[in-house]
Amino acid sequence: MDCASQQIDHDRRRLLGTALVAISAFELGTDKLAQAGSSVNTQGRDLFSKAGRQSFDPLKQIDAGLLSIGCAETGPATGEAVILLHGWPYDIHTYADVAPLLASKGYRVIVPYLRGYGTTRFLADKSMRNGQQSAVAADVIALMDALKIEQATIAGCDWGARTANIVAALWPERCKAMVSVSGYLIGNQQAGRVPLPPSAELQWWYQYYFATDRGRAGYEKYTRDFARLIWHLASPRWNFDNDTFERSAAAFDNPDHVAIVIHNYRWRLGLAEGEPQYEDLEKRLAQAPVVTVPTITLEGDANGAPHLEASAYAKMFSGRYSHRLITGGIGHNLPQEAPQAFADAVIEVGAAT
Repeated sequence: MDCASQQIDHDRRRLLGTALVAISAFELGTDKLAQAGSSVNTQGRDLFSKAGRQSFDPLKQIDAGLLSIGCAETGPATGEAVILLHGWPYDIHTYADVAPLLASKGYRVIVPYLRGYGTTRFLADKSMRNGQQSAVAADVIALMDALKIEQATIAGCDWGARTANIVAALWPERCKAMVSVSGYLIGNQQAGRVPLPPSAELQWWYQYYFATDRGRAGYEKYTRDFARLIWHLASPRWNFDNDTFERSAAAFDNPDHVAIVIHNYRWRLGLAEGEPQYEDLEKRLAQAPVVTVPTITLEGDANGAPHLEASAYAKMFSGRYSHRLITGGIGHNLPQEAPQAFADAVIEVGAAT
């Protein structure tokens, strides 16, 4: 989860501010599109018992960069591109109900499996099973290049939101607009080393578990049990059924899944090295780059995963920006729990450019 210089004094203040955003974002503006802090109430909609009944079939395999990326695509091929990015421990079915809503409005919707999930595979056995944030974002750019997509609206939650943040910050020319659940999630290893108060550390129990050999072995042995537990903790009011869970859990059978997840969390704590080709990107991300593209951030009113209040990260968006609180018992996996609200945000933010 899922889930972020001139004088020395100025540097210190900036570092503290960066760390404050990055630590809480660790997981897991001037112009306004709408009144910041507005809320959307999903109560009364039949989202819980029937969410996720849609499926993706067939999938495409696209050779892009280091990967053969499995992805779903729906909507007209000539439509405006939207890329939807899932997180951990979820999969492309986070967007099973969002994708058809967007396709019905004429969008070309692309939903890829991240590295380590579903049918996505490394093209070379020798490739490092690297889960660091910039590597995952570079995969998205490689996919866009392979599909000859110059620019897209990019939206995500959990790891997917962080990846969307990074693409928007480092490649703004490729990102028309962005929707991000839980706001600004770009982190860095320096911030990850800063201790938190005990109550905050408790929320990150699983990343410390993953830092141990026992944790890796436990996640490999009990992957589905672990994922189901996180689903319940992160979305305590989402009454998903077993079929909905198992449909996503199949994505964790990917042979690289455990390695990618463990590396991702160990890298955040500075316990695992990244790869040299991403060093320059990570240096830029460590400066907490401001996102300039039009953005809507979303938060569920029942998000059980660690997250900041929107006021803490609003300053990280300098373009058109608004924040929406989605009410009605909506948790961390917001696109699957409140698909209409998520789709509405994608449509609105894209229309604002």
